[in-house]
Amino acid sequence: MKIIITSKLPSQITSKLEDKYDVVMWEVENEPMPREQLFKEIEDADGLFCNVADQVDKELLDRAQKLKVISTMAVGYDNIDIEEAKKREIPVGHTPGVLTEATADLTFALLLAAGRRISEGIDVIREDKWKNWAPFFLTGQQVHGATIGIIGMGRIGLAVAKRAKGFSMDILYHNRSRNREAEQELGATYCELDELLEKADFIVLLAPSTKETYQMIGAKQFSQMKETAIFINTSRGTNVDEEALYEALKNEEIYAAGLDVYNSEPISSSHPLHELSNVTLLPHIGSATIETRMEMGKLAAENLIHGLEGKLLIHQVK
Repeated sequence: MKIIITSKLPSQITSKLEDKYDVVMWEVENEPMPREQLFKEIEDADGLFCNVADQVDKELLDRAQKLKVISTMAVGYDNIDIEEAKKREIPVGHTPGVLTEATADLTFALLLAAGRRISEGIDVIREDKWKNWAPFFLTGQQVHGATIGIIGMGRIGLAVAKRAKGFSMDILYHNRSRNREAEQELGATYCELDELLEKADFIVLLAPSTKETYQMIGAKQFSQMKETAIFINTSRGTNVDEEALYEALKNEEIYAAGLDVYNSEPISSSHPLHELSNVTLLPHIGSATIETRMEMGKLAAENLIHGLEGKLLIHQVK
């Protein structure tokens, strides 16, 4: 059977697949397989090993006459047309769980960086603008003892809350359902979204990408936040109205933001957010530790093997 791997991966991930199948892997480092090439290869492929950079839509699936399974090396799958895959009875695997701690680390790093103006400080050094010490030079917002509001108390939200507890932060959260573990072990307080937005000093968005969460944070929500509030998004860019965020930052309706995800990725240096000094921008590296990416790759490979062997996937999108 033939499988396609859309990005170059280390042998620790691919060797088991290469032992079993005819593997076609894109060999250009840090670049996805071009769509035209993927169109060609998918025609006689039995399995597809993809990631968030690949659009697995109806146009692609119409060409996939033999496809038995799709496995993405990611927890999110909004780049895959799940309904079209279901129509064709093609199971879709993803990799939740293994990236929780790495993404929580990155989320809290963004929170600290945005709150304490780390990227601005780096620029001051690089641009040789540090001329003297001054009492209120590059002062930021206190993290220790502040109130954090977490929107989306799933695995990653809970992991972020545990880190916040170490900073003696008061923890508010909003979720589709109550998280008893967060409440009992961490003293987290459930509240409605409006209340969270009004009370939190740091607002962390960790909601999944769904029709309900599309642009759930927009002009109205930014207007409800404190002027000293710091907004962090490591979920999906589509959960935020980017224009409204830009205006809120530019007009100092909120203090700062830290972002790892965007409406359209990758963003370029001409993106309006680059104009602002009070936003910390990262290139979607939430789970980017060597250990985590290796675990994600191995799990995605196992999902693929299970699908090709007619077994239930380890983690299958419902």
